[in-house]
Amino acid sequence: MADIYNKRVSDLKGLGKKSEECLNEIGIYTRMDLEKIGAIGAFLKMRSECCVEPSLNLLYAMVGALEDKNWLKVAKEEKGRLLMELEGYKELEALLRRGG
Repeated sequence: MADIYNKRVSDLKGLGKKSEECLNEIGIYTRMDLEKIGAIGAFLKMRSECCVEPSLNLLYAMVGALEDKNWLKVAKEEKGRLLMELEGYKELEALLRRGG
């Protein structure tokens, strides 16, 4: 069971070499790394630190990789929740920047 957590990002369902390169850029190399920060956290970190702007499809693929689901199924079933979470993080960041 421990081997599943040490899987390289590109070995996870729905994530390939291009996704792996972007995730490596922000310090995510394994499933365990992705689980620690979470798909939303990784997406936001990629937005601010990666040379390539991540798409929502990549967010769905990361969620799918962690839940062992196809990214299209994630997009269909969890899109609303994920977009609300992203919006919540944006609002929190704005509050913190304003000092309040």
